[in-house]
Amino acid sequence: MEKDVAIKVSHVSKDFKLYYDKAHTLKEKLLFFSRKNREKNHILHVLKDINLEVKQGESVALIGTNGSGKSTLLKLMTKIIYPNKGRITTVGKLTSLLELGAGFHDDFTGRENIYFNASIFGLTRKEIDSKINEIIEFSELKEFIDNPVRTYSSGMYMRLAFSVAINVQADILLIDEILAVGDHHFQEKCFKKLKELKAAGKTIVIVTHDMNQVRQFCDRAVWLYEGEVRKDGKVEEVLDEYSKVCG
Repeated sequence: MEKDVAIKVSHVSKDFKLYYDKAHTLKEKLLFFSRKNREKNHILHVLKDINLEVKQGESVALIGTNGSGKSTLLKLMTKIIYPNKGRITTVGKLTSLLELGAGFHDDFTGRENIYFNASIFGLTRKEIDSKINEIIEFSELKEFIDNPVRTYSSGMYMRLAFSVAINVQADILLIDEILAVGDHHFQEKCFKKLKELKAAGKTIVIVTHDMNQVRQFCDRAVWLYEGEVRKDGKVEEVLDEYSKVCG
């Protein structure tokens, strides 16, 4: 792997088995017998022989319609799930924002979840102690930080999750649509922070349907179409072709 490459995706394929509800009564078994035999071994091929490199300090957008494999590829990069074929290599500390509130415990307070989440990202108790005020201040949740997160709105979840993720001093940041949640003020604040991280040489991969965000923030776009890389290159070139096909 070349020295300046942060993420290398080599011949990666990912399949999912589709499971269906079993028939429990004799009537159901008779009614759905033929369908069951057709569907019982159905495999969904989500990603097909993906090859991709992301260089250190690069900001890359993964774009495509729903079901094209964008989020699955991001989850593979984080090693939440693993490919059926191929390999993904990452260099440096990685943090991710993939699902709103993922890793949060509903009965823990915001403060307790900061410690819990940050420790998952590899920070020690001492390191979290030194950063917790900064995390809380960025989240703008000071008056709610000692309340259970089950009382939080989706926007408050996003604020807390983002505030933790950007303060773990990672080399690679992966983001999946989470910035679509919350008010305009905080979204702008998040993108300002992301631009600071980009300027500091961090590697960022973002899944989004917002083409304006791609234009404003990313160096490169990768268009996934039915589980394959349809086009990979400069933002305007990829978006121009994408808009012709997908509107």
